Amino acid sequence: MLAPVEAVVRPPGSKSETIRALAAAALAPGRSHIYEPLDAEDPAAMAGALEALGIGIETKTVPWVVDGQGGRLTAPEGALDANESGLSARILLAMAGNLDGVCRIVGHGRLPERPMGGIVDVLHALGVEVSGRTLPVDIVGRGRLRGGHIEVDCTDSSQFATAVMLLAPIMTGSSVVEPVGLTGSANYLEGTVSMMRRFGASVERTITGYEIANVGYRPSDVLIEPDASAAVYPMVIAAITGGRITIDGIGADTWQPDAGVASLLESMGCHVEWGTDRVSVDARGVSLDGVEIDMSAAPDGALGLAVACLFANRPSRLSGLGSLRHKESDRLAAISGEMRRIGGQVEVGDDWLLIHPSVLHAAEIDPHGDHRIAMAMATAGACIPDLRVANPHVVNKTWPGFWDFLDTLARS
Repeated sequence: MLAPVEAVVRPPGSKSETIRALAAAALAPGRSHIYEPLDAEDPAAMAGALEALGIGIETKTVPWVVDGQGGRLTAPEGALDANESGLSARILLAMAGNLDGVCRIVGHGRLPERPMGGIVDVLHALGVEVSGRTLPVDIVGRGRLRGGHIEVDCTDSSQFATAVMLLAPIMTGSSVVEPVGLTGSANYLEGTVSMMRRFGASVERTITGYEIANVGYRPSDVLIEPDASAAVYPMVIAAITGGRITIDGIGADTWQPDAGVASLLESMGCHVEWGTDRVSVDARGVSLDGVEIDMSAAPDGALGLAVACLFANRPSRLSGLGSLRHKESDRLAAISGEMRRIGGQVEVGDDWLLIHPSVLHAAEIDPHGDHRIAMAMATAGACIPDLRVANPHVVNKTWPGFWDFLDTLARS
């Protein structure tokens, strides 16, 4: 249990930016450097798979070094292992479609249950054979993919469009990539565009999508922004302890959707101050108010915000959360069940949570094998003595130092 916290923190590097940077650097012709990347299981899976495709990568150095091959990828001797990383798996599917040969992609945990159909349909339309719509899959590529007008069904995930967009600069012709069925995830595609441009790609927005020239990439040195999804947890700790947290490295111009949780905490009564490269959440003297918010633009951030709502003075309703059903766990079922485990009164629907203020108590949390459930529920421990999280290692997926961070915050 923490007293009101007051600290400046810098979360680890963005998972989304790190994986996108690895992909773009791999497709560029020459050496790139990635500064302050996320050193965790998801990026490690992407780096390992790229090495199997013939890309030289050094992740033991500071910065990371990537020796790209300008789109010339080598068919791997064994399967490409995406571990539990959905973003890596979807980008690797697109890359495998660009090979001249056969490639198998596998995954672990809940990844084999997660949808891959949006990218599989694109590959089929481009003449690539794919053995199924969920992992493991075998892909039979026939060399460079052709450009053109490419519709991508993003009903299940915007990551399908990200995968196609990242490959488009090395296709045999220019492309217009049109995401269809996109609900609330447009900012992630803006993050894709931003990273592509940092590596020299030519990307222009159209009314319905993105026009991408087949001019390739160039090597680049990029600095990875701290992860806004990780930043949610210290923000919430500030809100529920009545403290003040400044997030260093994430400012008003960030593309990351979960940074918007700061503004949502402001709507609950916190004082929020944005700078060019930092944001502060100040809850000193604040009684948190309930909220009714559509979270479709930042569903991962909704998990931490839901915990904050347990400490509000009236009920809160968070909607637009259907995509959470298809993550490392069924996050809607998991977070509602774990909040009930500590005494929370929570109702759950297909895509919403209704959270009532409750008298909370300690319990052992089951993270359901999901890093974000573990970290979101751990924030409640700032106000609930003796709260425990089983299988704490699950946070290694995106924040290996999370528990050390909490210990440091408790001493601040």
